[in-house]
Amino acid sequence: MTSAISRGRGLLATMTVIVVCSGVVQGYLTPLLPVVGQHVGIGGVGQNNLYLLSQLAFAVLTPLLSRWGDIHGHRRLLRVAVAMVAAGSLLIALRPTTASLAVGMGLQGAVVGFFPLLAGILRSRAPEHGRTGISVLVGALLLSIGVGGLVSGSLSEEHALAGLWTAVPFAALALGAALALPDSTAPRAGRFNAPAAVLLTLGLAALVLVLAQGGTWGWASAPSALTALAAVAFLAVWVRVERGSAHPLVDIGLLRNPRLAVVSAHTFCAAFGTIGFLGANAVFLGARPDDEGYGLGLGSQTIALVSLAMVVAGCAGSTVTPRLARLVGDRTTLVAGGTVGALGFLCLVLFHRSLPQYLVGALVVGVATGMFEAVTRTLSVEVVADSETAVSVGINELALSLGAAIGAAVIGALFAGHPAPGGGVAPAGHLWSWGVCAAVALVGAALGLLFRGTAPARSAAPGLAPSKEAAA
Repeated sequence: MTSAISRGRGLLATMTVIVVCSGVVQGYLTPLLPVVGQHVGIGGVGQNNLYLLSQLAFAVLTPLLSRWGDIHGHRRLLRVAVAMVAAGSLLIALRPTTASLAVGMGLQGAVVGFFPLLAGILRSRAPEHGRTGISVLVGALLLSIGVGGLVSGSLSEEHALAGLWTAVPFAALALGAALALPDSTAPRAGRFNAPAAVLLTLGLAALVLVLAQGGTWGWASAPSALTALAAVAFLAVWVRVERGSAHPLVDIGLLRNPRLAVVSAHTFCAAFGTIGFLGANAVFLGARPDDEGYGLGLGSQTIALVSLAMVVAGCAGSTVTPRLARLVGDRTTLVAGGTVGALGFLCLVLFHRSLPQYLVGALVVGVATGMFEAVTRTLSVEVVADSETAVSVGINELALSLGAAIGAAVIGALFAGHPAPGGGVAPAGHLWSWGVCAAVALVGAALGLLFRGTAPARSAAPGLAPSKEAAA
């Protein structure tokens, strides 16, 4: 028993190295894009297009890597994903050009496969560490996102491009950790559905494009309408192809499992606000009261410290979530996470005139972020059979990505609808965005009430420590 616990802890330590790499990669480029864009001659539109490319890579690679992992082995695909991230990080650092940034950020999009593939290995190799392990990994992810941005920003103060090397050593360590991990013992089955992959890629590409560019084009313009129609058409055909396939790319039938459907919907609502508002958070913190009539007038380094404080709060929320689930059950934990998120945004609506006031709401939102990421990732593992773990977690990750993208798009539309006289955003734009995020978080809390903690219909992994509801 002691040796099994030791092996489980060693496995978690190795996985943490990989998750830290994922967090650093997701956090280090954001504060660098303006100065790097100036260096390589990319303006604001070009920087936005790079962000769009990375979001597209996230959306497309999530189901692909998850499905390939269930077919060919979680460890094998994890090594491929880590190698892609390492190659992309090195390419960006060695020769930062428009082309290398585009290719490198596309390759770095493979970080979205880390969590689904690691979950597949953890569930089969150390099920007794399932809930605690995922909360530890989520906490490490959130903390490393903030640290990555802070480190890269500090390096770039001395030399503009030095921060581009931030991810390289972490990627090298993650590659070594991926080589040391054992493979999952889950059975492998099925074939890769190429037509479904093409349709899903085109549908997600059109969806992400209209969400990112709709505000620029005009939401009622012909380009926006045509792109939205294309997204709906491709995704509708994809659903039809998947339903008729013996080997679907994404098992849509999994969403007939009411527990997975509720968890994914809750994830979408939680990510809508907690992740979707991060860009708006920086805008408010950096706005100068003398010029804009609102904001806190903080510099980039102080903004990075506020962001770091939020992810530390998220790490705390992730850490306490397994214990909370054991005490009150999964349903109540889902409801609590949504309620905490709504409370945080309501605090921002009411109290935002000073940094201490703003920090109260921002830190509460940070706690909600850690809570939802821990509980939803845990439950998306537990509600399906071992062989479907990566796909199930992949569905949850896709719900997170789409929730964040749509949340950011809605906030952008609210900003565009409340322009300031001299340009920028009027204070009402921020108030509306916080209010909408609070309302969507409450919808997520209400969805949590629908969760039923009955035993999975499919085979469950032995040794998982269920919550009170799962044991009912």
